[in-house]
Amino acid sequence: MVGRFDERFLEEIKSRLRPSDVIGRTVKLRKQGREYVGLSPFNKEKTPSFYVNDEKGQFFDFSSGKTGDLITFLQENERLSFAEAVERLAAEAGVPLPAVDPRGAEQEKVRQGLAEWLELAAKWFEGELKRPPAREARAYLEKRGLPETEWARFRLGFSPSGRTALKDYLVTKGARPAELVETGLLIAPEDGGAPYDRFRDRIIFPILDARGRVVSFGGRAMDPQARAKYLNGPETAVFHKGHQLYGLSEARKILAAAPTGEDAPLVVVEGYMDVIACQRAGIAGVAAMGTALGEEQMEVLWRHHPEPTVCLDGDRAGKAAANRLLERALPLLKPGRTFKFVFIEGGKDPDEVLREQGALALKAQLASTTPFAEALFNFHRGDDPLDTPERKTALKVKLRKVAATIADGDLAAAYREDLLARYEALWPTRQPVYTVGAAAREMSRAGWDKRRKNNAAAIGATAEVKDAYDRLRRAPRPLAAALAMAAVRDPGIIDASIERVGSHGFGDEQLDRLAQELVSLRYEADGLEADAAVRHLHTRGFVPEDFTRLERDAQRAGLSAPFLTETGERARDLWRQAFDLLMQLESLERAVEGAAQDLARDQDSATLMTLKGERDQLRRLLNSDWANENVAESPLAH
Repeated sequence: MVGRFDERFLEEIKSRLRPSDVIGRTVKLRKQGREYVGLSPFNKEKTPSFYVNDEKGQFFDFSSGKTGDLITFLQENERLSFAEAVERLAAEAGVPLPAVDPRGAEQEKVRQGLAEWLELAAKWFEGELKRPPAREARAYLEKRGLPETEWARFRLGFSPSGRTALKDYLVTKGARPAELVETGLLIAPEDGGAPYDRFRDRIIFPILDARGRVVSFGGRAMDPQARAKYLNGPETAVFHKGHQLYGLSEARKILAAAPTGEDAPLVVVEGYMDVIACQRAGIAGVAAMGTALGEEQMEVLWRHHPEPTVCLDGDRAGKAAANRLLERALPLLKPGRTFKFVFIEGGKDPDEVLREQGALALKAQLASTTPFAEALFNFHRGDDPLDTPERKTALKVKLRKVAATIADGDLAAAYREDLLARYEALWPTRQPVYTVGAAAREMSRAGWDKRRKNNAAAIGATAEVKDAYDRLRRAPRPLAAALAMAAVRDPGIIDASIERVGSHGFGDEQLDRLAQELVSLRYEADGLEADAAVRHLHTRGFVPEDFTRLERDAQRAGLSAPFLTETGERARDLWRQAFDLLMQLESLERAVEGAAQDLARDQDSATLMTLKGERDQLRRLLNSDWANENVAESPLAH
């Protein structure tokens, strides 16, 4: 997490304030359609050219070219620092500020220093692009259809071939080589030699965060024999590759400037030049910088658009990337947040389409999208023939399992219905699958609760036995309790699965509130020890008895929770494996329930038996001493 204020905190503030109310205190605004208009506070003018849009949370000043959100307005209009603007708006919105962590404050001071060297390096790269050694780089950009008039917009630059050219320049400005290594600008040899420039003889693409600050760089090699055609900066204190999206700050401006009511797309493409091509065509484009989209990047995308469009090459690699995204995004889907897909005709990329056919053609191609559900079905349908009962059943089982992995119950049911309808459409003469609604599912759960109560009465008549059974029935699943207990002891254990914990909890609804508090804690502060986490939870209403009960319930997990007795990375690895397996079991339980409900009408007992077999196999695995086995190699662990 970079800085004291993360994106979620900032979004919470902005969601509580109307820009027209705040800005209207210093700029006289009048309503004009869905927007507010007034005279520019930045330039003297007689005709109003300053607009405020509450729906988009943005202001636009066409006289000065300035645009942004409420924070930007206070920074520009009142010359406040970012922190001062945030603190003022937080007070107005009634949102408490995150606690000041002395260690975090020191880390922020260090990050600020690194950010200053990165900005200075960006300006140096920009200047080098205009000098004689960059002649071939300039010719390359012109050949790619990117004229010199556009270079400044994207802050393109060039790194000369000298081994220490950038280092020498920044050292003369007061930088220490060790600081520059921390920024990722220099490489420190393992043999202890002098650090040298990471980027040499490359076209430079600055990587900016959502607020437009330089956090790293990417470089395209000019030498065709270079070992790496594209090179990105490493993970640093200010650059986290799994969270960052190339081009996001400019994409936000494009989305904000779109006419009210227009469904402007947010497109995820594969490379720097593709992002630039989209943005030159007026399309908000971003890229994941050569890596597959991660959960954090998906969350960032959804904060800016409910249905981002993923644009990939139509070749095998592009389809494989789309399939990986489908599987990774599926558990995170919710009503109002999904993805669309587009494969550009002829195997071309956006940059080629813009150069060869123009902006209108690129917009038309990116508008021809495939919904997530259709892409998901096509992926699992594959190309294999469905010419035997076994193959047909295998596909139906797979589709039910896939739908059940969605955390949102209503959406999971809708996907199950959609996928099975597509399955039935493969044989038009068959009767459609009958699906039950929420009421039937509730009746099924009510019946299960009733059977559990009858069992309680049957196992003993004494009050003590009934009380003990009732406590056991109300207790969370042992493995779920163990996962939660480990997260209380070591809050950082959830980091690799934080979005899934936020969506699924620990696999037991009785632990949902604890899961949400731990997730919020991880977003608010890094590096908290167990004592600090417990103190935080006490402030949120958890009492010592809650942790005593949780500890007791966790101990019932026995062999299936070895992460409680291990330490360090070994404990975290085992915790992640157990969490993944429990999530798979949850999905199979839901799929079995759905198949059982369909059985009376569908007469497809083979599907139900297959799902039950997989579920029971996973249950046995979770109850075995799996910590002493190589669980990662188990087919159920993938």
